[in-house]
Amino acid sequence: MFAPDVSQMHVIEHGKGQLAQKKFSFLPTRNVLSESARIARGNITDLAKLSVTNHDAIIFPGGFGAAKNLSTFAVDGPDCTVNKDVERVVKDFHKAGNPIGLCCISPVLAAKTLPSVEVTVGHEEEEGGKWPYAGTAQAIKAVGAKHYVKAHHEAHVDQKNKVVTSPAFMCETKLHLIFDGIGAMVSNILKLSGK
Repeated sequence: MFAPDVSQMHVIEHGKGQLAQKKFSFLPTRNVLSESARIARGNITDLAKLSVTNHDAIIFPGGFGAAKNLSTFAVDGPDCTVNKDVERVVKDFHKAGNPIGLCCISPVLAAKTLPSVEVTVGHEEEEGGKWPYAGTAQAIKAVGAKHYVKAHHEAHVDQKNKVVTSPAFMCETKLHLIFDGIGAMVSNILKLSGK
């Protein structure tokens, strides 16, 4: 597992669903690599050290961290920038013909980095709140990528670019259905990598 050694955009108190409160005279800060190490139980390396020559494929998990810490998509939408190491890794894996998997909001990273890539973040309409982040599909189109409508349990495979994407938590649905979609993404990555 890899993560960039950068500061988080901000700290969230996930139990409350809000920004962490000011402690004394400062807001708490956290480092993306340190937080990732906590989740990965220490088995993590700085993304700057990732080399395509040592890996058959790469998968980017989604979540707001991809939109806030791996890019500026949460603030800038289609005008976002992608973290320089993330951009390098995506381009290196693409150039080497190694599969790239992205789920949830992270397909915006490929959309911004690889011209004309095909991705999915699910549906293009909110459908009464079932797809609360459906507007992301329009942002993907605005940067020149192609968006394909897929259900929460599906993955889209861009055979030409070897990019596999799945909506994951872009949909308000049962957890086991999201698991199925992420599983479809991983299965297709394994097929593309010959595993």
